[in-house]
Amino acid sequence: MNIGILFKIAALGLIVTVICQVLKKSDRDDIATLVSLIGLILVLTIVVQMVGNLFEEIYAIFEMYS
Repeated sequence: MNIGILFKIAALGLIVTVICQVLKKSDRDDIATLVSLIGLILVLTIVVQMVGNLFEEIYAIFEMYS
């Protein structure tokens, strides 16, 4: 696994957290909720791609031994 992906996820989390805090302080709770939801969707997209790559590698390994 590439450690860079973990740093990207952490950076995205920090950015979303800061934006949400700023929006909540300015009484924009609805927009802050949307920003956190978009951040969650982005992170889940990255994780789903990683899981898909893992399954492809596992399939290739077991196909090689069949």
